[in-house]
Amino acid sequence: MNIKPFWQNFINGRYVDGGAGRLAVTNPADGSLVAEIALADAADIDRAVAAARACQKSGVLSAMRPVELGRLVRAMGDYILAHKDEIAATLSLEAGKPLWEAHIEVAGAARYFEYYGNQAETMEGKSIPLGAKYLDFTIYEPYGVSAQIIPWNFPLEMVARSLSAGLATGNCCVIKTPELDPLTSTYFAEAAMAVGLPDGAVNILCGYGHEAGAALAGHPDINQVVFTGSVKTGIAVATAAAGNVVPAVLELGGKSAAIVMPDADIDNFMESLRWGIFFNAGQVCSAMSRVIAHEAVHDEIVERASALAQSLDVGPGIERTEMGATMGAMISDGQRDRAEGLCRGAVDDGARAVTGGHRLNREGSFLEPTVFDRVTPDMTIAQEEVFGPVVSILKVKDDQEAIAIANGTDYGLVGGVFTRDLDRATHTARQIRSGQVFVNEWFAGGVETPFGGYGKSGYGREKGREALLNYVQTKNIAIKM
Repeated sequence: MNIKPFWQNFINGRYVDGGAGRLAVTNPADGSLVAEIALADAADIDRAVAAARACQKSGVLSAMRPVELGRLVRAMGDYILAHKDEIAATLSLEAGKPLWEAHIEVAGAARYFEYYGNQAETMEGKSIPLGAKYLDFTIYEPYGVSAQIIPWNFPLEMVARSLSAGLATGNCCVIKTPELDPLTSTYFAEAAMAVGLPDGAVNILCGYGHEAGAALAGHPDINQVVFTGSVKTGIAVATAAAGNVVPAVLELGGKSAAIVMPDADIDNFMESLRWGIFFNAGQVCSAMSRVIAHEAVHDEIVERASALAQSLDVGPGIERTEMGATMGAMISDGQRDRAEGLCRGAVDDGARAVTGGHRLNREGSFLEPTVFDRVTPDMTIAQEEVFGPVVSILKVKDDQEAIAIANGTDYGLVGGVFTRDLDRATHTARQIRSGQVFVNEWFAGGVETPFGGYGKSGYGREKGREALLNYVQTKNIAIKM
């Protein structure tokens, strides 16, 4: 595939260079140069926010009938699907993920635009009875300028998640892409132009988090901020937003646990384990990073998890075109080295590396698919997010011990229960402290289901109709008759 050598930022309907020069984007599978991209500085952020604010103040989006705006949003998803092969290949090269996984992400990105485009005309207020002398009702209005800071693990899908909801509710958006894999975000600029969105409605910039990201989160002219990433950076984003009394939506990751009961269908569980921890090389905020197994099934799970990990074909993502037991590179050497360090620490703490735990002896940012046993709840590997293809298996004697361990971290993003007993599943699900609980299938749900966390996993919800409420304000109008 021939990828253009230089990509630009997109501000006010035009491609522009960046005030901070250029950034090299490399393929984590071999370190080769994929392309260069313009690097934004704080002045570029100022221009993008000004463009978004001018578009919002013009009223061009809010003047549309919601169905018309929704059709534009849906058409952006159609554009993404029409260019799926090109986008997926670019994504695979810049992010290191298998090509078939990249295709799944492209389809997922398009689905957000379909879903929220269809929701645009359903955001209705309500009438409030105040007696014969008053007419009182509520309406939803967009915040105005939505600032969106995007993570590198799903750079295409995470832009789509917030951009589609922001546009469908009439906001103008400024997007700060991840510097590790920013290229595919440019296709949203192409889509915005192709469908006829007004200049300034969509602005996309690549910049460093400490410079462009900080300038955007603390900008006095934004009205709302959406951030997905680490707890440390999330706190900084929320603090910056609070300085301007701007609401924030934070999705900050997790240390999610699957509880496997004695009566669970182990074949079914293993399929969920494959997707839950080895998809995207484990770089998923809602990854199944802990398995809490009842002692009756613990040994079988350890044995089968080890066999699964060893069966994965690990290598350059662009070469792995067919869906199957494959895994690509991690996003960078730095991320791989951090994950490997946590694996070494787990062994030092007394955990047993059943398989994996080391970088692959080859070029690229590859870590072996890893399974740990003999993990105790107090170990760092059981408390800290690895963000890599590493699963820790803990043994328990009963349901209450399992629930206590599942809830025993600072996070609370998702959880899971595997059992044939519906009463047991619902009882356990109610006690798990997380924003979403999967029963008998990890990642069950979809765009339609709200997603967000408890505790240090953040606040606010993405996905589903609940997400739309993050992008609007409620106005009450009371009329004396």
